[in-house]
Amino acid sequence: MALLVHLLACAFGLGSWVAVNGLWVELPLIVNTLPEGWDLPSYLTVIIQLANVGPLLVTLMHKLCPGRLKEPVVIYCILSVGVLSCVLLAFFWDKTTVVAGATRSTAFFVITFFLSLVDCTSSVTFLPFMMQLPANYITTYFIGEGLSGFIPGVVALAQSVGIAKCVNSSQSAGNHTDGGLWSSHTEYLPPNFSTEVFFVLLAAMMCVSLAAFGALNRLPRTYELSTENLVPDGVASVRSGLGNPGAENPGAETEGAAEVVECQREWAAGSEPPSASPKHSVYQLTFIYFMVVWVNCATNGVLPSVQTYSSKPYGNLAYHLSAALASVANPVACTIAMFFQNRSLVFLGVMTALGTGFGSYNMAMAAMSPCPLLQGSVAGEIVIVLSWLFFTGTLSYVKVMVGVILRDRSHSALVWCGAAVQVGSLVGSLTMFPLVNVYPLFKSGDFCSTRCPSRW
Repeated sequence: MALLVHLLACAFGLGSWVAVNGLWVELPLIVNTLPEGWDLPSYLTVIIQLANVGPLLVTLMHKLCPGRLKEPVVIYCILSVGVLSCVLLAFFWDKTTVVAGATRSTAFFVITFFLSLVDCTSSVTFLPFMMQLPANYITTYFIGEGLSGFIPGVVALAQSVGIAKCVNSSQSAGNHTDGGLWSSHTEYLPPNFSTEVFFVLLAAMMCVSLAAFGALNRLPRTYELSTENLVPDGVASVRSGLGNPGAENPGAETEGAAEVVECQREWAAGSEPPSASPKHSVYQLTFIYFMVVWVNCATNGVLPSVQTYSSKPYGNLAYHLSAALASVANPVACTIAMFFQNRSLVFLGVMTALGTGFGSYNMAMAAMSPCPLLQGSVAGEIVIVLSWLFFTGTLSYVKVMVGVILRDRSHSALVWCGAAVQVGSLVGSLTMFPLVNVYPLFKSGDFCSTRCPSRW
């Protein structure tokens, strides 16, 4: 029975962020079709932030009507909306309408908003439900939550999305073909399976999560509790870090809105809780919260908005690998942080600086688009993919460890962690949107037809 509950908890966690993660890894194929093109990621970052109205409503319900909000009903609703949205996305993702004289991906944006609403709201409903189970099952839930980013990345790698080749074609001058001009253009090879199939797979994963939740919700509360951890006790001691605060105030953790899920995952990554809250000076706490704001500003707002401009000039294969491997790097980094913890603020500061360095390189290449450094070379492709991989991995590790530090301090510190996460994400998204879509700071170009001056 215990093994079955572990499997159900893992499958339930799979539905937490699988839809949004799936959209990000599928972008290398989508941007070639939708009219927004390379600007599409900047729209997604803003839409995801707008979807935080879901966690806000949950918070208000907990504050204004304590005990009236039935979390199982909310979870059934949001998972059902997630399944329906993924199915609709498979049929309408490429449908466009004319808005203010310009062609826009209206259907894609509307459905993406509802998918984001599902995933953001899951951050403040799934975990309180899991708190009804023993702490060992919460650890398994976080494993499933990590898989919500890992599986779409692996599926996208298998899909080979958006891989392209350069094709030469001739353009005749007048009625004479002998004087034709030769030009090169990009021809996109068909993926191993279509975007529609990918979205159906996302819907299937949401269905698995919905079925797992239904089974968990119907389990008798007298089942035999598991006495075996899937992760060693020194790694995931979550009972005191999670159970008591949520039981005392089930709406408190929602104040951090959607991205509080990052801090919630970090709680489970901590070691055995100390007997007393660790002491930090005002300057140290300021530095910790600055890292939270800065890291989430970079990873959730600033850099995702320009990923197309930094990676796509090197070709669709580089863009595809950057998006897919970055999605895989996040859960891998969180898993590493569970077993190899370093709470030194000096070390975390160095890691933040290192991740910022990789992010700065990515931003510099985006600003130089469509002719970044080493464009057209294998070395350039390798460097940009590795830069995105290490940017995501290092800063994800910092997120986890900062959450562990604040977990050991107090529950209110974690609430402020969630708030700081949201502030950073919102500032990053709102800052980059006009820079990408209003001011011509970033320029797109065709990989095959763009002629870049030699830099060497």
